[in-house]
Amino acid sequence: MGILSRFKDIMASNVNALLDRAEDPEKTIDQYMRSLHQDLGKVKAEAASMLADEGRARRALDECNAEIRKLQRYAEKSVEAGKEEEARKFLERKAALAGKQSELQTAYELASANAAKMKQMQDKLVADIGRLEARHSELKGKLAAIKMNSGGSSLGDVNSSFDALEVKANRALDEAMALAELRAGSKEDDLDDLIAQLEEDMRNNAKPPTNAEDELAALKEKLNKKE
Repeated sequence: MGILSRFKDIMASNVNALLDRAEDPEKTIDQYMRSLHQDLGKVKAEAASMLADEGRARRALDECNAEIRKLQRYAEKSVEAGKEEEARKFLERKAALAGKQSELQTAYELASANAAKMKQMQDKLVADIGRLEARHSELKGKLAAIKMNSGGSSLGDVNSSFDALEVKANRALDEAMALAELRAGSKEDDLDDLIAQLEEDMRNNAKPPTNAEDELAALKEKLNKKE
């Protein structure tokens, strides 16, 4: 049966579920894309043969049905003409064709069902390929954006930079809260200005104080600037 033996597996496959479970979506997409194209090629090749089988089965059944109808008409005309012996012969030939008609009907239904399955598989594979191509384009766009924003770093470097950014943000928040406590009597606008200054220092890659004395000196200097 070739590719038709995989009908259930192909129809039950779920591209989105597969990608959601993948540890490396880009690699998984490439591998699955190759597999889908191979299956689609086999489906197209076998579909043509099965459509031909369906056509032959249909013609054989139609010819048998036409012969049965013709013998029925001959038998009726023979009876009308009073030729019962001839009518009996026509009906006997018709009865003999009834068994063949049943076999041809079964063969046609099987060929038609197989051709329909091939069409379903082809449509499913084409749709899956379309979904994969869309996900691939989406993934490439996201990776390109990440690399561009990270100065061309690898994905591992990007993850590291995200971690470093989170550490800096937490440090800035801690420093802002400490300044807020020291200047409890200041206006809320002063705290906003201090936070803005800290964020600017972070963007300019300002190095954090290396010890308590340096940190205290830095805080005093920032406070003096505000007075």
